[in-house]
Amino acid sequence: MSTPLSFGLIGAGWIGTFHAETLAHRLPNTRLVAVADPVPGAAERLSALRSYQDPMELIADPSVEAVAICSPAATHADLVVAAARAGKHVFCEKPMALTLDDADRAIAAARDAGVALQVGFNRRFATDFADMRTRIVEGSIGTPQLLRSLTRDPGISVEVAARVKPWTIFNETLIHDFDTLCWLNPGARVTEVYAQADALIHPQFAGQGFLDTSVVQIRFDNGAFAVAEASFSAVYGYDVRGEVFGSDGILQAGRAPEQAGGANVELFHDAYVAQFAHFVDSVQAGVEPSVNGIDARIALEIALAARESVEHQAPVVLEGAVT
Repeated sequence: MSTPLSFGLIGAGWIGTFHAETLAHRLPNTRLVAVADPVPGAAERLSALRSYQDPMELIADPSVEAVAICSPAATHADLVVAAARAGKHVFCEKPMALTLDDADRAIAAARDAGVALQVGFNRRFATDFADMRTRIVEGSIGTPQLLRSLTRDPGISVEVAARVKPWTIFNETLIHDFDTLCWLNPGARVTEVYAQADALIHPQFAGQGFLDTSVVQIRFDNGAFAVAEASFSAVYGYDVRGEVFGSDGILQAGRAPEQAGGANVELFHDAYVAQFAHFVDSVQAGVEPSVNGIDARIALEIALAARESVEHQAPVVLEGAVT
């Protein structure tokens, strides 16, 4: 067995806590040696040898070989750059960045440092979604023509809605669906995005950048159409599904609505663990992870186009698309 990879984790929120438990207890070839979080006491409660409030101190820790970034989205790009320049391999939660310039900085930093960079698009590691992708690549349903991906979260309180950053529904929720749709249509690129979104659950926040319901239409250069939809009010439980209709058949993944329930980490528990197993295997083999900074940039470009589409109430043709 290879020597365990030593991780430092930045961000001790709910997803950081789950990832910390994975790195400390669920995988045999990982060690959690340090945690950083600016909130006093937050890092100390997780299973690590050392705790920091300043993430830069964690990045400078010589015992840290890889950094897992689970902090707020606005901090991701700078932390990826800092970790890469320090020679650390990087696992970054989605979104990797909030602007294309920052995404390019992060990608370049990892490339220049020769370190692995993987982004947390966990659906790629869910058994049913991965099986669907394999069958598409094998040609079992012919050419993809209609694709659908949805994310429905089980409710959002007024108090939480008031704290949600503008455009979160695209940058942090539907970003998963955008990546999934591109991954399930191999070799195709997005040429046009048209999005509609509103505050239907908490209309008192309409016009303030808060959106809780959205449908996004996507066109690919191979002729396929896709729809991504999101809602923050699935009263029946957490609901994630995918579907690809092809020239020779149809494939589906995810739970039926009557089976939905629980939380994100319950639905994707094994996928969350599997993505770190893949990251460690990639680092130890010296190969690029299968979901990297370029994939994160592609999904971000769609998210930014969706925002622009909502702002201008018109379709957005992506740069470089043939018109």
